[in-house]
Amino acid sequence: MSYDLLVIGTGPGGYVCAIRAAQLGLKVAVVEKRATHGGTCLNVGCIPSKALLYASEFFEEAGHKFASMGIGVSTPTLDLPAMLAFKDKGVDGNVKGVEFLLKKNKVDVFFGAGKILSAGKVEVTLNSDGSKQVVETKNIVIATGSDVAQLPGVTIDEERIVSSTGALTLAKVPGKLVVVGAGVIGLELGSVWRRLGAQVTVVEYLDRILPGMDGDVAKSFQRILAKQGFDFKLGTKVTGVDTKGKTLKVSIEPAAGGAAETLEADVVLVAIGRVAYTAGLGLADIGVETDTRGRVVVDTHFKSSVDGIYAIGDVIAGPMLAHKAEDEGVAVAEILAGKAGHVNYDVIPGVVYTFPEVASVGKTEEE
Repeated sequence: MSYDLLVIGTGPGGYVCAIRAAQLGLKVAVVEKRATHGGTCLNVGCIPSKALLYASEFFEEAGHKFASMGIGVSTPTLDLPAMLAFKDKGVDGNVKGVEFLLKKNKVDVFFGAGKILSAGKVEVTLNSDGSKQVVETKNIVIATGSDVAQLPGVTIDEERIVSSTGALTLAKVPGKLVVVGAGVIGLELGSVWRRLGAQVTVVEYLDRILPGMDGDVAKSFQRILAKQGFDFKLGTKVTGVDTKGKTLKVSIEPAAGGAAETLEADVVLVAIGRVAYTAGLGLADIGVETDTRGRVVVDTHFKSSVDGIYAIGDVIAGPMLAHKAEDEGVAVAEILAGKAGHVNYDVIPGVVYTFPEVASVGKTEEE
């Protein structure tokens, strides 16, 4: 079976790219190594985190704000398994929606791990039985996304030391939560668990929160979060987490050097960013150039250093945002169909879904 386009990864970038290409008349297939479509965003990222932000905000409003508005309710109680089920239902609806859209647009699906053998050939190790199948295609789009950045010397077990993935499925509300990293993910998930009753301390290496956001906005926002009960330790690095006792002991010290101290925590959330995910694709073997951060190097038309191989989304440079990946997916599909596709990188919005929400578009004052 030969295709015009094979997309590796069906996250927001990949599935949008595949559907747009199919709409433009190309014969398209996708390769997905999860059991469901939607990538990190729909399965363990944007969608489940927004569901918990939504639900936890209601919980906090009912407990703290209703009375002042003349709404009398008894103190709300938390049924965490039911709240997590609400989140899972939202995820399920979304991933089934993507599956339906791929089917409707006649995109063939291979569930398995893709490895690029050469321009035009992808070997898929099928999830169902582990057998290998070689798929031929005129063009390949790498849309494999990103993975959690690891903190040196700290092992994520997704139970007590968690990434964003584990923070979406905690079995109970932690008494003390230490969040490593004051970026979007850390502040959003920190907000969820703070509303549900956790005492939250955020440790950030830089001397500010939300790197990349306008400085004045970040300063005001930090004051608001501190009023809500967040504790911040800025200009501070985590040097290790001792997991031996009943509670975790987090060793921290000033980033500039100085006396170390220890924080106690029931759960530690490591949210220091994400890194491009290209493991197993075999890029080095076929000469696809990557940068120092492991991202695929592309030109203005999303083409890699090898003809016929393109890349979009978190796996290339730029903000790691679902809507940026989608825009690139549409653009590369249009380019492959002989049209003019392009992305205006000056107007990509970014939102932090905390309370209040913080949004920006375009350049910051500093830029």
